[in-house]
Amino acid sequence: MKSNRVVVIGAGVVGACTALMLQRYGHAVKIIDPKPPGEGASFGNAGCFNASSIVPMSMPGLWKDVPRWLLDPLGPLSVRWSYVPRIVPWLTSFMRSGRPEKVVAQASALRGLLQPTVELMTSLAKEAGAEDLIRHQGHLYVYRSEKGFRKDQGGWTLRRENGVKLQIMDQATLHEFDSALAPHYCRGVFLEENGHTTNPSKLVKRLVEQAVRNGGSLIAAPAQAIVLDGHDVRAVQTSVGEIAADCVVIAAGAHSKPLADQMGDRVMLDTERGYHLMIRDPEVKPAIPTTEAEGKFVVNAMEEGLRLAGTVELGGLDLPPDWRRARILLESARQMLPGLAADYPEERLTQWMGFRPSMPDSLPVIGPSTRSPRVLYGFGHGHVGMTAAPMTAKILAASISGQNLGVDISAFSPSRFM
Repeated sequence: MKSNRVVVIGAGVVGACTALMLQRYGHAVKIIDPKPPGEGASFGNAGCFNASSIVPMSMPGLWKDVPRWLLDPLGPLSVRWSYVPRIVPWLTSFMRSGRPEKVVAQASALRGLLQPTVELMTSLAKEAGAEDLIRHQGHLYVYRSEKGFRKDQGGWTLRRENGVKLQIMDQATLHEFDSALAPHYCRGVFLEENGHTTNPSKLVKRLVEQAVRNGGSLIAAPAQAIVLDGHDVRAVQTSVGEIAADCVVIAAGAHSKPLADQMGDRVMLDTERGYHLMIRDPEVKPAIPTTEAEGKFVVNAMEEGLRLAGTVELGGLDLPPDWRRARILLESARQMLPGLAADYPEERLTQWMGFRPSMPDSLPVIGPSTRSPRVLYGFGHGHVGMTAAPMTAKILAASISGQNLGVDISAFSPSRFM
């Protein structure tokens, strides 16, 4: 096998995992990112490795909710009015992706990508001396109403059909499992196979540090262009000059689109602006990472406090944050965990907004570019970046190494919307 000089563009979780996987195959790796490792979407996510997260964002009947999204700026999914003209093509494709036959295919593709996550991420974390940041305790979904539970049956059926094992809890079993939950929760669903990290940013930093210890390098600069010689890669042009390369992996998250455009692929990438709020020294914590299914947010106890993460805002990369969306998570969490304080001093709270790189069919872009098979994509993972990163990395590293994993990645093709 030929050893390649590979430049990985992006020092988030996908780029970090890819760098380590490439080194396992014997390649020389450089990582390029203008920001420090783990400071983008990897910094602020819910920290979950949920192999069960195979239900696409767009599901049958979701179109009925569009008017409410536009009218409620603080709802679980909202659209900034000023961004509507730009997001219309994405939203149109998003709605079309919710047809039943498409949803079935998308869920199957996601399951193949996500199922190995806990084992692969644990292996990478051990290599990097970061196994202390990994937990395998499962994940809990909770429902306030039987109506909400029934409404989600399509998603739970999809999971079952793809081999996800569920434990349905009645009200008594749920509160025996976690007594911190408010008494009005009537249903729970426990998924044992899932895991999480107690500090996603620290985990990514340690993975990158290990890649550097392995002989790789980290270059703090934006990638401006990929320099080709015919179909071959010559270098990546950056603000600090050209970085020689034989292969390139574009794993720049929400910032990947301009580079994909240069490579001849007009991908339908946009951003879901996600928010989180952290409570330092919380009075109460959930037993395990818990999703409030009807409120569409996750509560996870981390090293630095209790993280409340979730909601989706479609507003692109340039509009300022609407911090009300972070604050409303606090009010929702109090309804979920009544043991939380009625008020907090500002020094115990931190808030964040970041950009999830999202495709309208909830499937990432993985595979070679149009202009060069030596330029590969690994971006657009939406809500499952932490979960999908290890297998995405393994697929990319094997491809660059000329090995066939026997994994069908046609569903992730960059040309699927053309």
